Amino acid sequence: MRKEPTQELSIIDTDRIIEMAWEDRTPFEAIEFQFGLSEMETVTLMRKNLKRASFNLWRKRTHSGVSQKHLAKRVEGIDRFKCTLQRSISMNKISKRR
Repeated sequence: MRKEPTQELSIIDTDRIIEMAWEDRTPFEAIEFQFGLSEMETVTLMRKNLKRASFNLWRKRTHSGVSQKHLAKRVEGIDRFKCTLQRSISMNKISKRR
């Protein structure tokens, strides 16, 4: 499912990349592996698609100690890309049904 960075992303792909970027445990390398977007391309996509305040909040969070967005900074116990709620998330909304 890997896409070339120069290809136009669909709305669904863009939505999924934004969702993955917001997740603390999803590293930029996972986004690059799945969609072919580097960290800088992901930042550009986020800047383009989020409100200014939301982008600033996200950017601050990715550089905080809470986020594990870089594989080199990850704690040893984290060995997966997806969160436990990922199956129930659709179009950036958590499903009420479980």
